[in-house]
Amino acid sequence: MLNLHALRWGKPYESLEKKEVVHFDTGEPIAEVSQVGGGIVQRDLRRADKARAALRQFSIDDLIARCKQAAELFASGDLPMGDGTQSVDQFVHQQSASTGLPEHMCRANMAKNSFVLSHIDEILAALTRGLDPSILSRGYGDEGRGAPVSYQSRTPILGAVLPNNSPGVHTLWLPAVPLQVGLALKPGSQEPWTPYRMIAAFMAAGLPGEAFGLYPGGHDAGNAILASSPRSMVFGSVQTVQQYAGNPKVQVHGPGWSKILIGDDVVDDWEQHLDMMVESVLSNSGRSCVNCSSIWASRHTREIAQALAERLGPVEVRSPLDEQSQLAAFTVPAMATGTWSMVEQDLREAGVTDMTADYGPRLVEKERCAYLRPMVVHADSAERAVAMKEYMFPFVSVVECPQAEMLKRIGSTLIATVLTRDDAFAEAAVDCTEIDSLNLGPIPTNRLNWLQPHEGSIVEFLYHSRAFQSAEF
Repeated sequence: MLNLHALRWGKPYESLEKKEVVHFDTGEPIAEVSQVGGGIVQRDLRRADKARAALRQFSIDDLIARCKQAAELFASGDLPMGDGTQSVDQFVHQQSASTGLPEHMCRANMAKNSFVLSHIDEILAALTRGLDPSILSRGYGDEGRGAPVSYQSRTPILGAVLPNNSPGVHTLWLPAVPLQVGLALKPGSQEPWTPYRMIAAFMAAGLPGEAFGLYPGGHDAGNAILASSPRSMVFGSVQTVQQYAGNPKVQVHGPGWSKILIGDDVVDDWEQHLDMMVESVLSNSGRSCVNCSSIWASRHTREIAQALAERLGPVEVRSPLDEQSQLAAFTVPAMATGTWSMVEQDLREAGVTDMTADYGPRLVEKERCAYLRPMVVHADSAERAVAMKEYMFPFVSVVECPQAEMLKRIGSTLIATVLTRDDAFAEAAVDCTEIDSLNLGPIPTNRLNWLQPHEGSIVEFLYHSRAFQSAEF
């Protein structure tokens, strides 16, 4: 069993208070993780300037090269981990055992994180529109437009309170390091593995430990990071989003309510897009904000819902070791039963039909965990509450709505895949301010282009442009 220490600007810290991480199904201990309180975090973050200073000893080009080396180490190396070492296979097994994700999904998320880091030069070039990295590092420079430009870092560190639901979200904070911004991370209690392994890979690639803080702990540790970091990220529910709405210091990542909109001109050919719909709903066990939570069309909605139910309804619970396993466990059974209670409430509304009712029970309870099997519901109107629901399992509502009303009714939408050849509808989707990321054409909602931000640009979050002039004197 591993003993994972907190990391206080590169120095391991073993706390008297520890939390045991256990296998979600067997209860077997996997690791003990030192816990730190908010007071320690606050004290450490007073020295956050040293984290950025440590990274500024390297040029951004050098940091990019070391990040690429770290990507290789993360994906294939044996790395120091607490009081031991960790191979790739151990990482995958430990992550699956504590999060409930099937092992093949853990490998897929690992590859996603490694891909982003190994292509970080292309990603930063895209996010900065080709800005010379030395301008960010120096703070000013000449873009060849006849006047100097200046960019100022808003913060020495990026704080982040990390989730348990999916390891893929870690791609969002990785670009901070080559931007010469340190990290203060609170790992998820069930998914400490990715941040710990990634920081180990950074340090093995020659990056200074002084740039990194890992602070496992309770809510007070997370609150201290959010309160003391000039810029931070938090992941959570609708309530979390509402709590930090309008706070420029905090970038909030909550539910995505990602959607597929089918235009009137192509809806008669909906069967051609069934595979794309299934992937959008089922990938990563429906745990991601980019999973499709509702599909909108003006007609054929019952046929679409029935076809989806025939594909998704029979999906069964399998061992996390099974390469065909498509469902993740709820490691806290009460989360599954509580979610199921909310779904049952949705189904009581008139005009809402459970299309997967004929494929067996949806809630599967075990001794130490629970599962929710995929659900497809039909809503006869956008008025139905279920049209705006998102759950942490493969759940999709098929909503009947006239095309002319769709963009007015869809509400906040992280990813929208719009199927249409109608130029007017496509242009309206481009102009729709409710849509953060738009796919025109049959692109699954879960397939991201890493050269584009799908939920806010981290460069704009960490840096801001300002007026700058210089005269000799």
